[in-house]
Amino acid sequence: MRRPVRLRRSATGTRPPPYDARVSSARAERLVNLVLCLLSTRQFLPAEKIRATVPGYADVGSDDAFFRMFERDKTELRELGVPLETGRNSGFDTTDGYRIARHDYELGEIDLEPDEAAAVALAARLWETPGLAGAAHGAVLKLRAAGVEVDETGSGPVQPRVRAVEPAFGPLLAAVQAGQVVTFPHRRGGPTGEVTQRTVEPWGVVSARGRWYLVGHDRDRVDVRSFRLSRIAGPVTTLGAPGSVQVPPGVDLLAVVDRGVALPPVIGTARLWVAAGRAHGLRRLGRVRRPLRLPGTGDGDELEIDLRSLDTVARWVAGYGPDVVVLHPPELAAAVRRAWATVAAGPDPAQPDPEPEPGPALAPAGRRSPG
Repeated sequence: MRRPVRLRRSATGTRPPPYDARVSSARAERLVNLVLCLLSTRQFLPAEKIRATVPGYADVGSDDAFFRMFERDKTELRELGVPLETGRNSGFDTTDGYRIARHDYELGEIDLEPDEAAAVALAARLWETPGLAGAAHGAVLKLRAAGVEVDETGSGPVQPRVRAVEPAFGPLLAAVQAGQVVTFPHRRGGPTGEVTQRTVEPWGVVSARGRWYLVGHDRDRVDVRSFRLSRIAGPVTTLGAPGSVQVPPGVDLLAVVDRGVALPPVIGTARLWVAAGRAHGLRRLGRVRRPLRLPGTGDGDELEIDLRSLDTVARWVAGYGPDVVVLHPPELAAAVRRAWATVAAGPDPAQPDPEPEPGPALAPAGRRSPG
């Protein structure tokens, strides 16, 4: 039986701040109680009424301490996107009161099928970066509280993992979420290239061809640019107030990276059999030549894609399992079989874990080249 999930949205449309694990449990509980209190009434509640009603405020010793705490909590809720309203119930009221309008706070009902809940669990298991892992775990807890069963313990022969190993990744992602300008030293070209200080309005952090890139408006060049994170040669510093950066509507971050980074030359063409209704990522990157039914496989299509990197395309094809069969060239088929054999053999305990290739784009969603 499906159960509806009601999710919060921001009335202002601003980005939520990055996940912060330092918020104490007592403060978090007080904020939750405050939200529940303000959601449960249509009247504007004055501060003194809130003090007497919400657990966590009654223990404050003085009026000044309570009002300082209450002001901090109001600011925290607004930064989290909670539409906190201020007003008076009648012309006879002498002080302002507060409430949260439900129609501004909640989205409509959202139903999750079992396979959709499984996809949420898979996404929650994907990230190993501490900040992102905490946010993903919090999302799973909210779904469970709403009655949606999300199994995070499911295992299989391949475990999804994405780690952001670049030191600049965390600060840049936080700046994108907060809408703040950043400045950082950036190295041009190879390891001996010139290092210059750049000031950028960040629009997003994406992965393309196995590397992480920052995309945004470069104030120094007065142009839209992309920056490889591995070439950021120092700390990332934020400038200005949060919310000062606005991402242009409809911008394609990966297209910006493609314009700034030359693609490897095409070394050949691969022909693949793709099962009907499967491997949509490969289908977007290739060209369907004809419907094709292989003995013992079922209905499908013959797909043609450009080869730029044999190993990269082999990893992509191997990830689709029996839904994709290599028809040509034989070198690609052999590379796919080697990839499967490596997965079946499991990790070598005598060898350190290899660094995984960075994963899919963070925001916005878009295509990704196979190499």
